Amino acid sequence: MQRLIDAQLRRWRTSDRRKPLIIRGERQVGKTWSLEQFGRADFKTTVKINLEKRRDLHRIFGGNLDSKAVLSELEVAAGERIVPGQTLLFLDEIQACPRALMALRYFYEGVPDLHVIAAGSLLEFALAEISFPVGRVQFLNMYPLSFAEFVRASGNEPLYGIRRGPPRALGDVTHQALLTELKRYFFVGGMPEAVRAHLEGSMLEAFQVQTEILQAYRQDFAQYAPRADQDCINQVLDGCAAGVGEQIKYSRLAQGFSNPTIHKAFDLLCRAEVLHKIPAVKTPTLPFGARMNSKRFKASLIDIGLMQRLAHLPVEVELRHDDLLAIYRGKLAEQFAAQELLATQNRELYYWAREDGGRPMEVDYVIQCDGRACPIEVKSGTSGSLRRLNTLLATYPQCPEGAVLYSGPYGWRPESRLRFVPLYFAASLCAPASPHPPGADAAQ
Repeated sequence: MQRLIDAQLRRWRTSDRRKPLIIRGERQVGKTWSLEQFGRADFKTTVKINLEKRRDLHRIFGGNLDSKAVLSELEVAAGERIVPGQTLLFLDEIQACPRALMALRYFYEGVPDLHVIAAGSLLEFALAEISFPVGRVQFLNMYPLSFAEFVRASGNEPLYGIRRGPPRALGDVTHQALLTELKRYFFVGGMPEAVRAHLEGSMLEAFQVQTEILQAYRQDFAQYAPRADQDCINQVLDGCAAGVGEQIKYSRLAQGFSNPTIHKAFDLLCRAEVLHKIPAVKTPTLPFGARMNSKRFKASLIDIGLMQRLAHLPVEVELRHDDLLAIYRGKLAEQFAAQELLATQNRELYYWAREDGGRPMEVDYVIQCDGRACPIEVKSGTSGSLRRLNTLLATYPQCPEGAVLYSGPYGWRPESRLRFVPLYFAASLCAPASPHPPGADAAQ
């Protein structure tokens, strides 16, 4: 499967300001496979050291971390030369050896021509255990397959090219084809093994893979002990899957545990990158971080396919819905939008919330586009209430326009400053906008 991260890796390889690279991402999102492919395609040799399997090699990083001494021992362990400029040194599962993370700064200082990449899961826990070399490494985030990558993996290059472009009006045949692919993605998701099981077998086989991945994640929770109660973590994960799009209230996520215990479990799942916290902002103006309301937040999951398995959706019933926004009361659509936006917004995603006469008012998401705030609602159509989004735009004229993600065609309402964008274009909302063509007004 070709991944969008491939181009980012090639830019890193030739960059004048290249530093050792750490790939962040949960288990089974495809880090190892992509990096092995990168090594084969772009280097004469690749030396891969799996520090979870080769715990006997941890002693190499137990001394003074002199870069040349460490490289010499790694060559002996791998049985091949590590040549700067020609070899990719790939330290996999680096979280198993926190001192190997510390050694990255010495590679940068002592052997700057060497291409070094580290990857692992649960990295945030390992980073918390060491004095980390700020400014001596670079980070790159890896996610499950995006919808565009899913379409490409399915073998439809024309649809992939359209999806990678900016939001625009499409013919009805193309629009319906993308909606059909998106419905499949809602249930299969983007975990590479699940996608492969679906493409080579069936959706049922993809569901089995999702179940196995979730079982592996739950086994990983044991690694968080004694940081949090494992039963509590399991309940919080299930509760967040059922409550995507809703403000988090700890007491609703788990039964039989105190709020501080549930809070700790939630924070650990966020650090493990199984969950992503989406804070509320009081005003939709930049910088969002300065306007956060730390007491109000939502959450999304790492992958929409895993989310629907955790929520135990009756797939045979939900698949009958023609409108994607009707599936699971719109929760899958909100998860999809969050997942796509997080990948394009460098993990920075917010929503707007305020009190209006004692009643809470919320707009689903707020993102940064071209240095301005763009509010987003995920809706089932152009009809119905957009009161909250209209209120936001009227109150904050510095927001040039709002976007409504829905199942219909592309449209534009200049008098309301609203763009109606097909849900499958969620990741392209900040792409250079196509001119609004005649006849592209959204249905009234």
